[in-house]
Amino acid sequence: MQNPVVRSCNYMKINNLEIKPGVTFTESATHFCIYCPNASEMNCILFDDFESENGVEHSMQIDAQGYWHVAIQGDQAGRWYGYKAKFNDEELKPAGPYTDELFADPYSKHVTAHNSYRQDARSYIFRDEFDWENDAHCFPDDPRDLIIYEAHLKDLTAHPSSKSSGQGFYQKFIDRNQTGGINHLKRLGVNCVEFLPLHKFPQCEPPFEQTTPEGFTNTWNPYSANYWGYMTSYFFAPESSFASDYSNRYSGKTTAAITEFKEMVKALHKENITVLMDVVFNHTSLFDLNPLTHLCPDQYLRSDEKGHLLNRSGTGNEFRSENPVARQLIVDSILYWMEEYHIDGFRFDLAALLDRKSWDAIRTAVHEKYPNAVLIAEPWGGYYSPHHFSDHDWASWNDRIRNSIKGSDPIHDKGFIFSDWQHETRRERLENVFKGTLNHGEGGLYNTSAHSVNYLESHDGYTLADFIRIGLNPELKDQVIQNREEVVRLDEEELKLAKLAALSLFTAQGMTMIHTGQEFARAKIIAKTPCPDDEVGRLDHNSYQKDNETNWINFNDIELNRSLFEYYRGLIEIRKQSPALRMCSPHEISFEHYGNPLVITFYISGNDSGDFNDYYVLLNGMADETAHCKLPSGTWEVIADENIASAQSFDIVQHSVNIAPCCGMLLRKLRH
Repeated sequence: MQNPVVRSCNYMKINNLEIKPGVTFTESATHFCIYCPNASEMNCILFDDFESENGVEHSMQIDAQGYWHVAIQGDQAGRWYGYKAKFNDEELKPAGPYTDELFADPYSKHVTAHNSYRQDARSYIFRDEFDWENDAHCFPDDPRDLIIYEAHLKDLTAHPSSKSSGQGFYQKFIDRNQTGGINHLKRLGVNCVEFLPLHKFPQCEPPFEQTTPEGFTNTWNPYSANYWGYMTSYFFAPESSFASDYSNRYSGKTTAAITEFKEMVKALHKENITVLMDVVFNHTSLFDLNPLTHLCPDQYLRSDEKGHLLNRSGTGNEFRSENPVARQLIVDSILYWMEEYHIDGFRFDLAALLDRKSWDAIRTAVHEKYPNAVLIAEPWGGYYSPHHFSDHDWASWNDRIRNSIKGSDPIHDKGFIFSDWQHETRRERLENVFKGTLNHGEGGLYNTSAHSVNYLESHDGYTLADFIRIGLNPELKDQVIQNREEVVRLDEEELKLAKLAALSLFTAQGMTMIHTGQEFARAKIIAKTPCPDDEVGRLDHNSYQKDNETNWINFNDIELNRSLFEYYRGLIEIRKQSPALRMCSPHEISFEHYGNPLVITFYISGNDSGDFNDYYVLLNGMADETAHCKLPSGTWEVIADENIASAQSFDIVQHSVNIAPCCGMLLRKLRH
């Protein structure tokens, strides 16, 4: 294939109105614009109904920048449209089975799609008239104020135990009479939710072990589903399968997804909960009629010197963010979601696959308009780069604290809570982790703790509780579980480790993130379904394709581990009230050293953070020995021990304390 020309992004103007990709309304016409410089002909086709076979074709004209335009007289709101391209130059014609198909607009603000791997989506034209009722963004004053709850929207509402009502999952999430959804966030006390992808994605992959007419053969996914949504099709449109107008045949027949998504954001903001979205700009969906993937791949996807698509992350392709047109799409999408949906920030999946100029372009565009907006990178994708992101003023997920505290493998590479040292960890590195994993210290990654997103569990991998279960009982890794309740309910040793892990996480400088169900020791046991899964009954470490009780939160499990749930509630309240625990200056933390490096105690001054209190943290990672620890002078309030965490002190200690094996304590003292 001919090496594509990198083009600029100077949009056409009509009467000083910028005509951007997608649909633009003027007083007398509806304007359509799509970027496809290699096409020799482009038609915009309008339909009166989503299922109409025949539409009215309108020939488009290309400008010098490679954008195709047509102005259709009148207000076309309420109709559907798509694009058909022709390529006379065989060298410029995209490879693949879909070139001659009708494509929805890559800048679609809403699409109607069939519930199939192809989607056969069409773009819907509408005017948005949503009443935000004076809603404003819910940005943090400092990102370290956030306690992030990573969640899949449907997980929190689908199980019968959530007791949610509504016609779709956006509605269910904000039902005020339920156990799950927004009520669970409020009960727990978190002040931020980070949703797994909600950009429009194909729910389905090709049928399992069948070859499609296009030549796709699914040999890897017996569920033929993309439940988590990490295969984006349309970066401006909301996922419509969670809306009230969802049907067995298709989703998005009305704009219910738009209205209901905004109602959800508005409801969260009313509770002072910051809303973050997980976004997937590093690659595009593979099997559907994605216009970027199949209509214009040379502009939006990377290829090697032989013309083959790059795939260093194993996701199928790589977004060509270094092309200004592709980069502009990312920036346009981010700003659109902030402006039109009041989203407060984003977590970027495999962000290291994006070029560094794009990192800067995104940050500049966002922070010029919204200085306190939250930008978080997953710092993987071909290489590991949290220190680079920090240099570009981005926060990122901190795997150093995850691996240091729990380990990277529950059998072969366990960490501190198991009285062990993960292979990359030693005492000096662990101390620096509690300071924010700062780059002037051992194993440092960040210029400031404000860039460190501390977590022990995410959607990827085993849940923290399952990691602990397997770490203490290795035979459980491959065991088919017969008694679910027996496994879900933590025994005494498992509960000790779960609380020690939580206390360690909540006393580290930076942002704190927990994943759904971490607070009550969620177990992901693969549920029995009609799908041919040989792993049914085992603990799952990658449940991306399971739209069933493997993932859906069973809120009855809270009662099985009520003590842990209340412990997390207490730690969350403590952290929200204690700025020194999340954003003190590095020099305000001082460590004591005992004979065993697994005994970690440190003093935190609250002076620079404006906290009225100082704190003392004691963590005993020894499996069999009690730690006898001297205390700094004064009288200390106990606000967390091996059993209880509470913002209200429940004991007083002086001089010294004994910390039982694999337990911890958090003390507080008013600073004079």
